Amino acid sequence: MIKELNAAGYTYAYEPAKEGNALTLLLLHGTGGDHTSFIGLGRLVSPGAALIALKGNVNENGNLRFFRRHGEGVYDMDDLAMRTLRLADAIPELLAEHGRDPAMVVGIGYSNGANLLGNLVFERPGSLAGAVLMHPLLPYEPPMRDLSGKPVLITYGRRDPVTSTEHVEEIISRLRERRADVTADLMEAGHEVRDPELKAVAKWLKAFGKGDPEES
Repeated sequence: MIKELNAAGYTYAYEPAKEGNALTLLLLHGTGGDHTSFIGLGRLVSPGAALIALKGNVNENGNLRFFRRHGEGVYDMDDLAMRTLRLADAIPELLAEHGRDPAMVVGIGYSNGANLLGNLVFERPGSLAGAVLMHPLLPYEPPMRDLSGKPVLITYGRRDPVTSTEHVEEIISRLRERRADVTADLMEAGHEVRDPELKAVAKWLKAFGKGDPEES
């Protein structure tokens, strides 16, 4: 049963962990999705984890997003910066609300949600213990901060018309330049999420829980 709650300026769906599972997933949907649908992805990739699925707080012609844009691929950079800091400030309150350990929280974002989480990793890396970025974009040159050991999984599609392989591989390069522990998984897919991608995320999360995310 989905519990819809409000805290730290967000509406979100919450499911508690099962059998003392220490892992918490912070889930951010893509444009047009919502918190109630994306929590299902969390169940698939880590059935026992605590799930906090945020609802996008920007409405673009009826589609929920996490930051504003001026048009397709033209982002409002001031809004992205503001909402990145707002999310960073909200995470400790969201975790405290449910008694969850900050050292075991992994953000999972898809498309627009991945873009906000990716920005968070570069700008406020201490906000998450790890991150899964599914089909991300990075609309600017990120700051040169030390991300040593930060576990990050990036999944992307070879035929993705929204996030090209070249662009995603630039993000991977930027993360590795900053010494993040990056696993990159290129899928035979477009912008959609298919079963092999979910299995790759589940495998990475299982390794994260054991303290040894795989690197590729």
